[in-house]
Amino acid sequence: MDQQSVSSGPASAPTTAVDASGGQGRRMAVTVLVLRNALGLFFLVASAAPKLVAHPSAAEPFDAIGFGDWFMYLVGVLELAGGIALLVPVLSGLAAFSLIGLMAGAFITQLAVFDGENAATPPVMAALLGVVAWQQRHTLPELVARVRAREARG
Repeated sequence: MDQQSVSSGPASAPTTAVDASGGQGRRMAVTVLVLRNALGLFFLVASAAPKLVAHPSAAEPFDAIGFGDWFMYLVGVLELAGGIALLVPVLSGLAAFSLIGLMAGAFITQLAVFDGENAATPPVMAALLGVVAWQQRHTLPELVARVRAREARG
């Protein structure tokens, strides 16, 4: 067998595939990083902050829900915690998964209380959070290991 037939044979194909997937993996990592940061900032600034300062744009819809101000503050605190956690790599998978649950509640509320007026927003946010949750799923065992190590130290 000559040198050319060895280098152009099937053995060289996986190297090309690995190189291509490595580039795709890096692009995906950067995309998820940007998405995590954008969603984290959205939940901090655009979503949690108006609720926590009881801005009328947040207070009026929560008055329509009928649970009182405590519910607005609870949702604001959950969004604040989720937004911060999205910015912390080891917490981002759990945060994204948890915020999907919050978006499910928002979707149901939009349908039940507001006749679906802005019902598309929570599923879109949930889909974006789903991408982050899936891509950051490897952080969950790491988080559990850190918690267990801390408990073992006492």
